[in-house]
Amino acid sequence: MRKSGSGQNGARGGRSGARQGFRTREDKPARKAPSAKAPSAKQGDLKSAAGKTRAASALRETPAARPKQAKPAAAEAPRQPTRAQAKAAAQEVLATGVQTLVVEPDEADMRVDRFLVARFPQLAFTHIQRIVRKGELRIDGKRAQPNDRLVAGQKVRIPPLKLDQPRPVSRSSAKDQDDRDFLKSITLYEDKDVLIINKPMGLAVQGGSGTKRHVDGLLEALKDDEGQKPRLVHRLDKDTAGCLVIAKTRFAASTMAKSFRARTTRKIYWALVAGVPRVRQGRVSTYLAKEGDEGDSRMRVAQHGDEGASHALTYYAVVDTAAQKLAWLSLKPVTGRTHQLRAHTAHIGHPIVGDPKYFDIENWELPGGIQNKLHLLARRIVIAHPRTGKPVDVTAPLPPHMQQSFNLLGLDTSRYDPIVEAPEE
Repeated sequence: MRKSGSGQNGARGGRSGARQGFRTREDKPARKAPSAKAPSAKQGDLKSAAGKTRAASALRETPAARPKQAKPAAAEAPRQPTRAQAKAAAQEVLATGVQTLVVEPDEADMRVDRFLVARFPQLAFTHIQRIVRKGELRIDGKRAQPNDRLVAGQKVRIPPLKLDQPRPVSRSSAKDQDDRDFLKSITLYEDKDVLIINKPMGLAVQGGSGTKRHVDGLLEALKDDEGQKPRLVHRLDKDTAGCLVIAKTRFAASTMAKSFRARTTRKIYWALVAGVPRVRQGRVSTYLAKEGDEGDSRMRVAQHGDEGASHALTYYAVVDTAAQKLAWLSLKPVTGRTHQLRAHTAHIGHPIVGDPKYFDIENWELPGGIQNKLHLLARRIVIAHPRTGKPVDVTAPLPPHMQQSFNLLGLDTSRYDPIVEAPEE
């Protein structure tokens, strides 16, 4: 009886059921009989004359009366809708008019744009970003920003939208199996909460203009029975290979996202750069701001106070060199700005080999046999497990083009990496 309702009607049904189900047989009919059915005039006269015999008369009616009252209450109370059913209902309202959604406890700390992606998977992410950017979305009456974090109980107002977006093509079981097999082939670590993959170079993390195949799309093949799919916890550039952390549950997504924001997650990158830094071990601290169009934007070193400028901090160490022409760097980003490592290495005069955006050394020739591809690897990540708190320590191998370069240059991946012991102050 306690699970027989949902929403306000369900709550009223639950309270009514509680009153009927938890009183004694002697007590229940005496209290309920007058309100269950309006007495006729003749019945009223009899009851008023009988006085104390009224309770005894009610007791004699108990065996027949009790099931007639209890059964309808159980039959009329609606079942708790599944999350998939709730989504379907929300999508219907979204298509017809304004809707106000209440943030559930397991959705707390989600970015508002990710919240909408989870609730309305039929909307393209770019479309969701557009309505947020236009100020059409409100959180507790205030205009929302794409990166606003939600709190349980907040009310998110969704504007009326015409769902004239092309419907996604129905996924075939064969395609889903192919995607699952591919994800399994690049999995470095997995349990019921966490998935860490070795993202190949050239595979985008999310969709965009002209991008059809990406990690977020592949995760559709891992949806559970309620239609929930694993969630991205952080990002890597399309041409950056290596460790990518994915949450398989909302709880894991919220917990690990906090680890990234609190900067307790340890990230180590390897890069092959042009030239050899004079200071073999140091730090790069700048402000970075985005410039250019969305499709062809890059980060520039800015001044504190410049519009859109955010502080970025990176530690680095030279692991090995090749004829003073190339250096193998170990990089530890403290902050997580867009293109941070690529912009910082270029800023100190040692851009990453194969970087089409930030490599700006004139008349520099690529050594023979080395491919002109971005030589940047998310080598290692250490993050607290969302449930146990114990560290999950995962390392990714060199991608094929970097392995080829290391072989040609005689660089040994087992060499001691000084960034592990680098000071943080």
